[in-house]
Amino acid sequence: MEKITETWVTAPDRPVSVTNRNACVVHIYPTGMGMGARYTLSDQPLVIGRGNECEIRINDHSVSRRHARIQPAADGYYAVDLQSTNGTYVNDVPAAMCKLKDGDYLRVGNCIYRFLMGGNVEAEYHEEIYRLTIIDALTDIHNKRYFLEFLDRELARSSRYDRPLSLVMIDIDRFRSINEELGHLGGDFTLRELAARIKGNIRKEELFARYGGEEFAVVLPETNADGAGKLADRLVAAISSKEFHYEDRIYQVTISIGVSTTQGETDISPQELIRRSDEKLYQAKREGRNRVVS
Repeated sequence: MEKITETWVTAPDRPVSVTNRNACVVHIYPTGMGMGARYTLSDQPLVIGRGNECEIRINDHSVSRRHARIQPAADGYYAVDLQSTNGTYVNDVPAAMCKLKDGDYLRVGNCIYRFLMGGNVEAEYHEEIYRLTIIDALTDIHNKRYFLEFLDRELARSSRYDRPLSLVMIDIDRFRSINEELGHLGGDFTLRELAARIKGNIRKEELFARYGGEEFAVVLPETNADGAGKLADRLVAAISSKEFHYEDRIYQVTISIGVSTTQGETDISPQELIRRSDEKLYQAKREGRNRVVS
């Protein structure tokens, strides 16, 4: 792979300088102390891996010792896989060698970076940091923090105007088995794929969020129990009707859903509505999974 990367980077009479482009990659997943770390790119290659000599060192066994390289070239930056065990991906597409575009997601093993190369990288960086406070980096949907804030606002509006509000809580059936069979990378893929399928069924005035682990939530303003139940049935069908494909594995995924609705109740908290939906969700699990209880 090293020889291949030498051939595609054109060797001009003088070194290619790309430092004026102010490009960088930002660590967005996993969450934790490293989240938001920024690595500035220059006219020198930058190697990502587990080895001590790497410019971006990742202490994660899903990452090879020399996993990938970000290579400067006359026309921008390229992500190059260094024959890693788990592969390098750009926007979830396997990338042996791929030119990076502003906003691309670079996945190295279990870790995800955002490539920024716009006109004002400093502003984009701070915008990305804010985005990380409200978006779940793995699934690219809203996180628990934003979900609780949104639900609190909508409950207040429901109470004030005596309008219906429904909450759908979703849990992946037997997710632990998926993790054990496919590994954590396969589990992460399952979460991303499932979130993408559900997201396509959610309207812009509704909120879809990752509540935690393999549990998700949908807040449905102006939606009664009947409407929420119909949406939940569509989501169960959207997941179970189409197989999941991870590497060379084909497998089935199902979800269980609990639905609760309030018709303008006063003094109901987000935690109480979540508790009601979770009770219905656990009932769906007890009754055999792959179903809705509302």
